[in-house]
Amino acid sequence: MTLRLFDTLTRRLQPVEPLRDQEIRMYTCGPTVYNRVHIGNFRTFLFEDVLRRWLERRFERVVHVMNLTDVDDRIINNARESGHSLDEETAPWIAAFFEDRDTLGIRPAHHYPRATEYVAQMVELIERLEREGAAYRREGSVYFHIPAFPAYGRLSGISADQLIAGASGRVDADDYTKEDVRDFALWKAVAPGQAGWDSPFGRGHPGWHIECSAMSMTLLGESFDIHCGGVDNIFPHHENEIAQSEAATHKQFVRMWVHSEHLRVDGEKMARRTGRFLRVPEVLEQGASAAALRYLLAASTHYRKPLNYSDEPLAASREAVERLVSFRDRLRELQPSGEDEDTELADDAVLTAVRQARTGFDDAMDDDLNLPEAMGAVFASLRDINRVLDGAPSGGEALHAVRSLLDEVDDVLGVFPLVDRERELAGGLDEEEESLLQQRAAARQARDFALSDRLREELARRGIDIDDTPGGQRWKRSA
Repeated sequence: MTLRLFDTLTRRLQPVEPLRDQEIRMYTCGPTVYNRVHIGNFRTFLFEDVLRRWLERRFERVVHVMNLTDVDDRIINNARESGHSLDEETAPWIAAFFEDRDTLGIRPAHHYPRATEYVAQMVELIERLEREGAAYRREGSVYFHIPAFPAYGRLSGISADQLIAGASGRVDADDYTKEDVRDFALWKAVAPGQAGWDSPFGRGHPGWHIECSAMSMTLLGESFDIHCGGVDNIFPHHENEIAQSEAATHKQFVRMWVHSEHLRVDGEKMARRTGRFLRVPEVLEQGASAAALRYLLAASTHYRKPLNYSDEPLAASREAVERLVSFRDRLRELQPSGEDEDTELADDAVLTAVRQARTGFDDAMDDDLNLPEAMGAVFASLRDINRVLDGAPSGGEALHAVRSLLDEVDDVLGVFPLVDRERELAGGLDEEEESLLQQRAAARQARDFALSDRLREELARRGIDIDDTPGGQRWKRSA
């Protein structure tokens, strides 16, 4: 089956067909580093991480670029108020983003261009637009002229006529929270003493939209395969990227636009300006695990559907992770049995379930990256495999096939490394805890279940949960 994704521009599922043989070039809009990123943003970043991982499964080479917007009006104002340079102002927020990225197991992009490092390329692109008659200067600033690009509005469905009708004024504000529908700023003049760069247009700084066009085309070429972001990027940001890029190059800017839906709290979009937002450290401090948070944001709901954040779906995600980890731990303890008729029958059943899981997982992922449905196929097969393992021992081939399946699934899902890291940080058992576990194992062997239950309760008070399995008792630290 061919991987198909929903393309926002054509509003239909489209096959992913690279412009270059077996190479996918992908650009994802990164954070604006004026504060710590909230988990609503990380829903988008995790969708992009899952997409990146699946593309790497399907194609020989993937080049992933994520920008860091380290200059905009808010950053400039914050730097002025704190007496910092732009680098000093943004450095802690860039470090915090990378820390949260690593906490959630997101694979680093191949390139993290910072807007301040590509000002020369932005100036060059603006000059190209001037030569094409698509940009004009006004009082030290430069604006893109929307009537110069008749195709404006294809991505968002916004009527270009309506935009032009309201364009009697010129907008000098490029704040992300203000979605002005008139001609937009490519270069913004600054007052004496304010942070800025010298340019042929005068001293100023780039507008938000020109940053992504210049950085993406510099690193990926004037036409590339996939551009991602949240649905709030569609207008005006991505609409403006298309206009300024294609007006300059006369080439298709991006083959496929893919957007993820919002994360909501109590039915409302998670956003800093509404006060309804949570950051990764806050969620973990409230008792969630990084693996459960990753599963919730990436695998509990399809990326094109709104996801409501609450305790209930977070608990369900924790349970899903625990089921996977418990099954993996069970597999690690099992030893292959000798060959006999029961083992051969068990192996046939296990291998059939593995094939079904792999087919279901792959088909769901190729169908617009449907990770929730893919995980449903995996869990259904794991239930079947567990029943087989409960009834008869399996041989080495079957056990190897199941372990390989889990590795392949988690190469996309990405929760096992987070669980293992958490276990390592939690540490092992002390001598007294080890003794209690040994006493409980002996009590169960002697069928003294009353003592076994009392010891389980004592271990639970110490934060140790026990699972009794056909391979013996297993412990883990409470979440």
